[in-house]
Amino acid sequence: MSFLKRLFGFGGGDAAQTPAAPATVREAEYNGFRILAEPYKEGSQYQLAGRIVKDVNGEAREHRFVRADRFASLDEAAEFALQKGRKIIDERGEWVFD
Repeated sequence: MSFLKRLFGFGGGDAAQTPAAPATVREAEYNGFRILAEPYKEGSQYQLAGRIVKDVNGEAREHRFVRADRFASLDEAAEFALQKGRKIIDERGEWVFD
């Protein structure tokens, strides 16, 4: 019965199966924004993920992004997350927070 509960999302599950919040692996400043590379382990690879942060009128604004790209190493995933963050800033600028 517990298998069926977990399958359909009704089981409590254990804490070991709950993914931890991504940790910042690398950080970079770019055009007044901070880019935080936060790739996370997905199976045997690392999923590209990160945040773009900027203080606007004393308030920290944040945009999270996750992409389908996966990498064999944590360093490679972090480097591509920084590149993706720069690209997002170039394309959207301040509109990234809307």
